[in-house]
Amino acid sequence: MTDVQKKKLRSQDWFNNLEDPEMTALYLERYLNYGLTIEELTSGRPIIAIAQTGSDLSPCNRHHVTLAQRTREAIRTAGGIALEIPVHPIQETGKRPTAMLDRNLAYLSLVETLFGYPIDGVVLTIGCDKTTPALLMAAATVNIPAIALSVGPMLNGWHEGERAGSGTAIWMARQKFAAGEIDAKGFLEIAAASAPSVGYCNTMGTASTMNSLAEVLGMQLPGAAAIPAPYRERGQMAYATGLRIVEMVHEDLRPSDIMTREALENAIVLGSAIGGSTNAPIHLNAIARHLGIHLTNDDWERLGFDVPLLVNMQPAGAYLGEDFYRAGGVPAVVSELLEAELIPHPMAKGANGKTLAENYAGIKATNSDVIRPIDRSLMRNAGFLNLKGNLFDSALMKTSVIDAAFRERYLSNPEDPEAFEGRAIVFDGPEEFHAKIDDPALKLDANCILVMRGAGPKGYPGGAEVVNMRPPSYLIKQGVPALPCIGDGRQSGTSGSASILNASPEAADGGGLALIQTGDRIRVDLGKRSVNVLLSDEEMARRRERLQAAGGFPVPQSQSPWQDIFRQSVTQFSEGMVLKEATEHQDIARKHTLRNNH
Repeated sequence: MTDVQKKKLRSQDWFNNLEDPEMTALYLERYLNYGLTIEELTSGRPIIAIAQTGSDLSPCNRHHVTLAQRTREAIRTAGGIALEIPVHPIQETGKRPTAMLDRNLAYLSLVETLFGYPIDGVVLTIGCDKTTPALLMAAATVNIPAIALSVGPMLNGWHEGERAGSGTAIWMARQKFAAGEIDAKGFLEIAAASAPSVGYCNTMGTASTMNSLAEVLGMQLPGAAAIPAPYRERGQMAYATGLRIVEMVHEDLRPSDIMTREALENAIVLGSAIGGSTNAPIHLNAIARHLGIHLTNDDWERLGFDVPLLVNMQPAGAYLGEDFYRAGGVPAVVSELLEAELIPHPMAKGANGKTLAENYAGIKATNSDVIRPIDRSLMRNAGFLNLKGNLFDSALMKTSVIDAAFRERYLSNPEDPEAFEGRAIVFDGPEEFHAKIDDPALKLDANCILVMRGAGPKGYPGGAEVVNMRPPSYLIKQGVPALPCIGDGRQSGTSGSASILNASPEAADGGGLALIQTGDRIRVDLGKRSVNVLLSDEEMARRRERLQAAGGFPVPQSQSPWQDIFRQSVTQFSEGMVLKEATEHQDIARKHTLRNNH
């Protein structure tokens, strides 16, 4: 064994501290009651946690229940001891009022588990949207050796001979249902067709985005992100991941060594090239803050806007997750970016100890329509725009989903290029939207802008995916499939809506969206990166005074203790929607000596 391997492990403070046999005996005895031995726990073998996000409540991640068995076998083979530990469940499509509310709760829970128990390293079982950032945030805070393992996307969905992408198919079916082209039964059939197997969304939604970013961050082994959940390679990757985490513990390779500023900037570039979700900046900014790194939405535009769209995958393209994997997945995309010198930091190191360039250089896509070369990209500038004005300090627009019809209708006036104005139609929450969108009294036309407010971290609470609003059914029947949308909530990464969203500060936190009224005119100027309601400063001040006199922007009452705690501590989307107090705690496993429990 090397000097590094002889280093005392964290778990031995619990299980092999013979200077305090009374406490050591107390810690040991209960871990023996299901078959572990004194010899195992005192031998210096690393204790490796498998942070389990799979459960019956979390169908997107449920396959981790099976994958964990392969990871366990590998940990044992490499000389470690595996302990499977529960993670607070998060399921995007199951949790009300929003799964985003639980990201920080899962983070807090895992921090306490990793910090307070005899654990030397951890395998993070990532997958469905919020599980990936929650686990990476926790690993960053505790900062013990950690590696991530994606559960993988579902197989391709098919409906009537066409690819049916999870999430994206729902939004398309919504349009058809509103137009009277399908009935309720037909709607459900399309939804069912888009979910053919275990795994998370097979589109480039938030799940595929965040798992891809976790790979380029270096927290997954190369090639791990895109393998479909049912494929044999997924189980093989689970085994390779289990072997590697034991080595990482002996090397003392920690998240702060991997998720550096350079790695985060590489991830921003990849996010644009794959047509990633608008949820990614919230999550990556949050991970950065738990590492003590200040990452902003300005960074996302500065580093990512000029990056071309290379991945032809729904909602910004045509294909699905199986196609992406077979074409080469993240390695092929990164290789293309490396060759074009678009990766800012090719020497950033990953969990396998090698640099990004060493891991990915020279890998060619096997299908150049799914993963395009730079000179045949789907779009030249595919990143996010960070928009500002008198309605908010920061809001994002995903340019890779601005389709030709939207661009022609709203962004092609030669006398006012990349800009448009419209009459605001304001909705206070999704309930009001669903109740009123088809009401002819609103007199909605193609020159209106739909505004959603009260949907942010404090207002909802948690920040809901409700900004991708459809036009009224009568406009859809007239051939207007989308209207401009602005909101302080989010939208699903599977949505192809060219919305302006994640507005910070939100209406419930004093943002200008709280002051807008139906009938006001809004000007959007993408060239100037601005969004403004066309009101004087004096009128805005009068409205703010009236709103404050009336008790402020109304928000629904908290319905649980966690909602109360969350609202009191949470920051805005632009700051990662983190808990203010949480980011003060970094590298806690090395900074602090834990007190005994008896």
